[in-house]
Amino acid sequence: MKQFLIALLITLYTAGVIESFQVSSLSRSCKENTSVQSFIKSSNQNFNVQTRTGSELHAGFLDEIGNFVKRFTTKATASHILIKGGAEAANKLEDLKVEIEDSPEKFADAAAKFSECPSSSRGGDLGKFGPGQMVKEFDQVVFKEDLGVVHGPIKTQFGYHLIYINERND
Repeated sequence: MKQFLIALLITLYTAGVIESFQVSSLSRSCKENTSVQSFIKSSNQNFNVQTRTGSELHAGFLDEIGNFVKRFTTKATASHILIKGGAEAANKLEDLKVEIEDSPEKFADAAAKFSECPSSSRGGDLGKFGPGQMVKEFDQVVFKEDLGVVHGPIKTQFGYHLIYINERND
């Protein structure tokens, strides 16, 4: 019950239905086993409720639901070439990027030959994954940049990468 109410409040807050809420009031109500209906009825004391038109509330709420669902339904397949190190790794990847010329075949060959990741045995193929499954810098490229293009070098905690995005469902 408590997790449901907290998730509901966060969703309503993010959608702009409420301006603020007091967690202490929520915790007290949950401890007293207050029903959801009576908890919501007492919300005037616990929340600053914004006055919005139905269409504004509907649009904001639907946007938040859409963003929530997108985190679980958006998937991409990508390949990468990882070279560990500093500037010399970035320079090596810059040279490889010129040689590859956005060709998926050349990318896979270069990954097999030069990548320091176990995925090199698969031509750098990382398989299918969703947002948040890779490091932030990697996700920003895979879920926002163009398909069929070599991106990078991208610096992460693991080293420098070239990334080739094979497909993505938005």
